[in-house]
Amino acid sequence: MQLTGNYLLDSSHMDQALNLNRAFDLTKREFVNMKGAKCALYAVSGLIKDTVLTETLNFFMRFDGESEQEIAAIPYIETANMNQIEDIKNAVLKGDTAILREHCRSAAIVYARNYPMRGIEEPENDKVLRGSRDGFGESLILNTSLIRRRIRDANLCIENIVIGASTRTDVAVCYVDGLADAPFLNTIKKKLNAIDTDSLNMGAESIAEMLIKKRWYNPFPKIRYTERPDTVCAHLLEGSIIILCDNYPAAMILPTSIFDFIQETDDFYFPPLVGSYLRIIRIIIVLLTLYLLPVWALIQSNPDKTPELLKFIIISNEAQLPLIFQIFIAEIAIDGLKLASLNTPSMLGNSLSVVAGLILSDFAVAAGWFEPGVVLYVAITALGTFTQVSYELGFALKFMRLFMFLCASLFGLWGFIISDLLMKVLIILNKGVGGRGYLYPLIPFNGNALKRLLIRTKKTH
Repeated sequence: MQLTGNYLLDSSHMDQALNLNRAFDLTKREFVNMKGAKCALYAVSGLIKDTVLTETLNFFMRFDGESEQEIAAIPYIETANMNQIEDIKNAVLKGDTAILREHCRSAAIVYARNYPMRGIEEPENDKVLRGSRDGFGESLILNTSLIRRRIRDANLCIENIVIGASTRTDVAVCYVDGLADAPFLNTIKKKLNAIDTDSLNMGAESIAEMLIKKRWYNPFPKIRYTERPDTVCAHLLEGSIIILCDNYPAAMILPTSIFDFIQETDDFYFPPLVGSYLRIIRIIIVLLTLYLLPVWALIQSNPDKTPELLKFIIISNEAQLPLIFQIFIAEIAIDGLKLASLNTPSMLGNSLSVVAGLILSDFAVAAGWFEPGVVLYVAITALGTFTQVSYELGFALKFMRLFMFLCASLFGLWGFIISDLLMKVLIILNKGVGGRGYLYPLIPFNGNALKRLLIRTKKTH
């Protein structure tokens, strides 16, 4: 429906569209300008600066020119004219200010949003020893400005897509023109525009679940998330595509392979030798967390075939519970401690989680529930998962570790081999957005790209 220029009719339609009589936070201010024309100002009181609202109101009350000229004379940078009531309603609900004027078939829109937001803080789960300390927040325009601050290139494109019939969530697709793969970019934008949903309740996770055909039995993550602007900019300059979602403080990096998760921001803030060492240590620890418990279970089930050098690993299993139950109970207990620490006040969280882990493990061993070796190896694997920041990859490794441990405990060597092969098949068959191989650059093979992923090389361009 379009504006007609009839003030009473247009303001009535706007009141109905905004459901004004049942929303106390929506502001409607009626006034008469110097020419005697009736006007109405619409805004959300909590999403606009009071000073801007007052200046806009004063301007339209004093202005005595023609209605068509008012939009050009508004003393504010971002303004527009709209004549569709639906568009005006959406603009107001986003935080803009709309002014209806008598005898004018368009509304003046002032883009003066003031979203409540927290400060630019270093991400809790992705800290660095050296480097920038800023991180993404819940404001989309703030997040894009953090990227623009680092990449001052006109080829950096940030396109806006609105998703959600009710939430009308702003989603930004960021890429560097000329570096990003054009067919893959078109595929991403086509899939985003095809999303038909009422809301994005889970932010970027909702988008991910609609972009990718999920297979519940494959736990390996298909998208990498980061809350660091410097990480996002590095990937943009390597040709990646970034998706940002309003009200969500993390960016989605596309496309993603499993090797991308072994890279951390700290690797690039240190010299190549130190960065390569950190990356190699991270790879070793990730493999250790995956294979330590299954190999240990294999040794326990075949003590007669164990070399003399590893005889000390074999336990007598004097505990009351079978070894399989000990491992599963310990793994669940660690996840329980993580959940408890999240809901514990910050000043007590770290100390209580450490004390609880020490006390519970000590009493469990004393009571005959666990063998000391079980506590040791489960603790090593739990600590090893924190060497990389992706929770999704951490849980994927955990599920695979428990599956391989169970198979090795029940079926011995053949169980270990078959479960290991099944895990590798899941990794090979895992497909991300666009269908690029999850093992790239290993499959298909790209020697230079694989070298850069495994070893921190000197930046030459």
